[in-house]
Amino acid sequence: MAEFTILVALASILFGVLILAFPRLLNYIIAVYFILVGAVTLLVELL
Repeated sequence: MAEFTILVALASILFGVLILAFPRLLNYIIAVYFILVGAVTLLVELL
């Protein structure tokens, strides 16, 4: 479970920097973030 927390934290930092650098990408970045968090959560729960 610690790997999941680290992955979410790294993704949050990366997407935060991308949003600051490219504000027009906000919709895509949020969509990708939700998809990644959902997929990783499912994988962690199923394994």
